[in-house]
Amino acid sequence: MLKFGVIGYGGRIGGIVDRLIKSGEAALVAVADIDIPGAKSRADAKNYTDVRFYEDAEEMLKTEQLDGVLIGTRCSTHTKYALLVAKYDLPLFLEKPVCIVEEDLARLESIVPTMDTKTVVSFPLRTTPLLLRVKEIVDSGKLGTVEHIQAYNNVPYARGYYHKWYRDEKETGGLFLQKATHDLDYINFLLGDNRPVRIAATKSKQIFKGNEPAGKLCADCEKQKTCPESPRNVLKNGDGYAIGPYCCFAVDTGNEDSGSALVEYESGMHVVYSQNFIARNGAGKRGARLFGFKATLEFDWVTSTIRIFHHQENTSEEIKMTVPAHGHGGGDEMLVANFLEVMKGEKPSIAPLTEGILSAKMCLAARRSSEEHVFVEL
Repeated sequence: MLKFGVIGYGGRIGGIVDRLIKSGEAALVAVADIDIPGAKSRADAKNYTDVRFYEDAEEMLKTEQLDGVLIGTRCSTHTKYALLVAKYDLPLFLEKPVCIVEEDLARLESIVPTMDTKTVVSFPLRTTPLLLRVKEIVDSGKLGTVEHIQAYNNVPYARGYYHKWYRDEKETGGLFLQKATHDLDYINFLLGDNRPVRIAATKSKQIFKGNEPAGKLCADCEKQKTCPESPRNVLKNGDGYAIGPYCCFAVDTGNEDSGSALVEYESGMHVVYSQNFIARNGAGKRGARLFGFKATLEFDWVTSTIRIFHHQENTSEEIKMTVPAHGHGGGDEMLVANFLEVMKGEKPSIAPLTEGILSAKMCLAARRSSEEHVFVEL
């Protein structure tokens, strides 16, 4: 039985823990968390017994005999703990983004020689059955060489970025790093050896801003009946995503509510990517159109559908995938299976640290470009 530990036992990493334990090949034996009561409560709720808890992550790594470590802390500390795990040369499951400041890129690059293929970065989109099928079609040459991509992510569940702690950009790094990090990674995966060379981007904050006092709570607001973002009206309007406690129209509400990037690749082709956090309910959409000389392919995770439009003949085809409703469309299951293989020393990571670094580098460049209004070389 493989033994693994967790640094930062929150909700997202908790789902990965559940899948590892469900495999029957691994056991959670140790947790390091700044909130021990909260971590114990989450473990108890799952009936995970025989787990030892530590306030200090290094104490856990020194004390325990582990086969692997999961990092699920807030984004601002991902690099700090990845470097710590690297000291102990242990297989690592690392939440995205791998860093949120440029200074940490070089620090992460310093551990690539030992940690690259034994680090599984949490990039489930690249491992979903839908995208793997798209990759298979792209590599077959059916489209010709992919010469242009239009990618999009219209996020219908984005209220947490304005109502919860995620609104603090010092913790998130902004929404290129929170969301585009996934999309730019799957685009890089599809394009293979064709690497990005420069990027330009812009972002807007048009909706989630206002003059309400910093730290204001929805529960304390006198506008609950009229505010479209009050818990009561969100529920009434059919939005099933729970919101956090804070007013999203306060002066301390961070994060842009839309952003777009233009990425040039080594071959000379370019990608257009756009994300927004205003869409709700049926307006949600995530996917891309890939243009080759022979055909165009479009896919969408929301509908689990791939369509191919042939250019030299007036025909098209549709592939409807049957994928899990949860776990990022089956991507989490693939990542967990791979992390088990990495811990056993059987296979290298399918989402290695270098790809996490590249995606973070692109997102940081996009953020810089949007603030300085310049192209940024990668």
